[in-house]
Amino acid sequence: MPSQDATCISANVSTDSTTRPDVRTGVEARLAVRSGRWRGQTSGMAPNHVQGNVAILPESEANDFLRFCQRNPKSCPLLAVSEPGDPRLPGLGANLDIRTDVAGYRLWRNGALVDEPADLLSLWRDDLVTFVIGCSFSFEQALIDAGIPLRHILEGRNVAMYRTNIATRPAGPFHGPMVVSMRPMKAADAIKAVQVTARMPTVHGAPVHLGDPSLIGITDLQHPDFGDPVAIRPDEIPVFWACGVTPQSVVMEAKPAFCITHAPGKMLVTDLLDRDLLYV
Repeated sequence: MPSQDATCISANVSTDSTTRPDVRTGVEARLAVRSGRWRGQTSGMAPNHVQGNVAILPESEANDFLRFCQRNPKSCPLLAVSEPGDPRLPGLGANLDIRTDVAGYRLWRNGALVDEPADLLSLWRDDLVTFVIGCSFSFEQALIDAGIPLRHILEGRNVAMYRTNIATRPAGPFHGPMVVSMRPMKAADAIKAVQVTARMPTVHGAPVHLGDPSLIGITDLQHPDFGDPVAIRPDEIPVFWACGVTPQSVVMEAKPAFCITHAPGKMLVTDLLDRDLLYV
């Protein structure tokens, strides 16, 4: 069992030891996860397909969480919300089943991480509502296409994520700090990255901060709260985007009796294409 102390979760999510299958579509990615052929991080999987963060809550708390997402669109840009008890999300994928199609799940009780199940079949309830939130993995292909190298992908690592001192706007019991993802870049690439991602507001949009991490409450880039650290070279600056792991930070603060999220770096791969999300 994972530690009961949610504030001390290591949360480093590395790729599994098995070789990641070469999948090109969202359907293929979900089938690889559903069959157990892949349980690792999904960055770079099914290129050009939109990936989503997942939060699942009882219907009694879903309205407050919906308002939280609406008030914090940079951290929680909503892609889809299910009907209570329905594991399907037809707007995101054919034959999609949220109970089996995420590479890693986390079960939270009263704000504590208590399990990391392989699927949700034994945990599913008729009152559960699924929220799928835009993920920065969905703009990474656009950055790569623009000629911007992403070190965590080149090194086969999960992106580094950090809690910040940037407060989210509360809704009901849901409140807490924004979580950001970080990618080191040369200054010219950082400017280009702002231009590229500003056109994709449904997957976090433009960065929220560039440069000195202490200004947003991050003390040590080599010790992320989630994901894996990457080196920052002398000619690079850290670039920070709002991150869909923010709901996990919020869960730790709000301490709902029951909540399920994706494991950091292990997303729901959808049938949507990144170009479908472009703001022209």
